[in-house]
Amino acid sequence: MNECMTMTGRRVLIRTVLLAAAFVAVPTTRADSPPPVEVRLAYVGSGTDTALLGVRQGLEEANLQGRFLGQRYELDVITPETAASADLGRHLAVVVAGEAALLNALATTWPDHAILNVRAGDDALRTSCIANLLHVIPSEAMRRDAAAQWQKKQPGTQVAALAWHRDFMKFAGRDLNKRFSAAFGQGMDDYAWAGWAAVKMVSDMIARRGPETPGALLEHLKTELAFDGQKGIDLSFRPNGQLRQPLLLVEQDKLVGEAPVRGVAASDTDLDSLGAVECSK
Repeated sequence: MNECMTMTGRRVLIRTVLLAAAFVAVPTTRADSPPPVEVRLAYVGSGTDTALLGVRQGLEEANLQGRFLGQRYELDVITPETAASADLGRHLAVVVAGEAALLNALATTWPDHAILNVRAGDDALRTSCIANLLHVIPSEAMRRDAAAQWQKKQPGTQVAALAWHRDFMKFAGRDLNKRFSAAFGQGMDDYAWAGWAAVKMVSDMIARRGPETPGALLEHLKTELAFDGQKGIDLSFRPNGQLRQPLLLVEQDKLVGEAPVRGVAASDTDLDSLGAVECSK
């Protein structure tokens, strides 16, 4: 892909490919075409976690896109109990739905791999700034700040700040929720969204850059990511590894707003008003 193409142009191309793929009913490769390049990802976590459903949704979309790019995505599901002995070296990235101890162990064992956290919200994981640990799920501090912003505007209300909600309809969120619900018979929650987002940001980066080494992919994710995530604004990683993102504000399971809260934060695009930005050291 032409390196002079703008970031926006690349994202438009990727979305166009996905849209076109949905309507193609004939084979797109000839018998003499080279076999697709295999892109292998790992998921470490419980097989019953909704994060795995999101990962599978992201994998399906990655393969739909990969059909046009000569890429085939494969997923290995690894339990936390066997992760210490698993050979993760052949995977380009590792998605983890687990606690801090598991994340720290995997990040230390595989320092050249992107370890994508889709479940643990611990603030300490962010302030410790482990170089290859990328947090797709919001931190607890982000959730607290989002709720506090809303309460300044609406005193006395009690809201929960979420990464995702099954009723979110803006910015193609309706379509994502419909795809997920049709595939799995349930609504998409925070962890399912984070699993989907982790795979999609990886596959979008590979669509732009091509399959590379785990270390190169890690560096591109940390420094070049501009991922929509169906939230209407480019998401990117902070210096502490946390994904910048708006949060959804929910009261009694009903969407009531979004954070950053307009009129309270500097602007509704001030994503760094939610949670810590820098490292503690």
